[in-house]
Amino acid sequence: MPVALILSSFVSASRIGGAAQQYVLAAHRIDPVLAPTVMFGRSPAMGGQGETTAAPVLRRMLADIEADAMFGEVDLVITGHFSAVVQVEIAADLLERVRAGSPRRPTVVVDPIMGDAPKGLYVRPDVAAAVADRLVPLADWITPNAWELAHLSGMAVEDARSAAAAAASLGRPALVTSVPARTDEIGILFWQAGEMILFAHPRLAQAPSGTGDLVTASFGAGLVEGLAPAAAAERAARAVAEAVQAAKAWRIADLPLVAIADRLVRPTAEVRIERL
Repeated sequence: MPVALILSSFVSASRIGGAAQQYVLAAHRIDPVLAPTVMFGRSPAMGGQGETTAAPVLRRMLADIEADAMFGEVDLVITGHFSAVVQVEIAADLLERVRAGSPRRPTVVVDPIMGDAPKGLYVRPDVAAAVADRLVPLADWITPNAWELAHLSGMAVEDARSAAAAAASLGRPALVTSVPARTDEIGILFWQAGEMILFAHPRLAQAPSGTGDLVTASFGAGLVEGLAPAAAAERAARAVAEAVQAAKAWRIADLPLVAIADRLVRPTAEVRIERL
């Protein structure tokens, strides 16, 4: 039974963060284990007031997970939102110990959650710096949005080619979300060792939050299932397009991850594929 360990946010009533990723992974028959770094009732974008998980509590939580012998069973680790530098340090130590203690050599996907356009940073600058310095170098894959990639690399990200150049400068294979494509499109850029593929779908005037979380979880699931990385990226792109289209059709504010679980695993949404 595949197992995924998630270190990210828990939001009870919104399909964002690590809580949303649990649903995506479960749809793929991957057992999710979430260690929340912050807890909200509703999305902070909607005014939710959260509580950061104190460092001693996070350490005890992870120690309990380890005591259940889960570390040796982990196939995938996803890191996402952090509220404090000490949490990032705990996560970095965890990644090193899980890799050392697991015969499966789990895949590590780091979603360097820092901010987005047009608001910029929505974590503290020292947290963003710690994620860049401590977690990105430990990643097998990173899944930043275009703004985060520009922040990490110090390079402008204006289209797929500039996103590829920025990803190459970081030296980590990357799946970059919210990449500008054609006038009416938004894209996901796959970059690995010089292979560059853009997966684009129609841009909506307003899309639900959590699309990046969905892409990260879907992509990680594909890697666990043994898909080639480019194939896992394509399925993730189709899955997010599927979820956004469903939310629009049903006129709902959140991604309907449970209602369309089967469609996330076998998405049929159209995406335009461009090899660069």
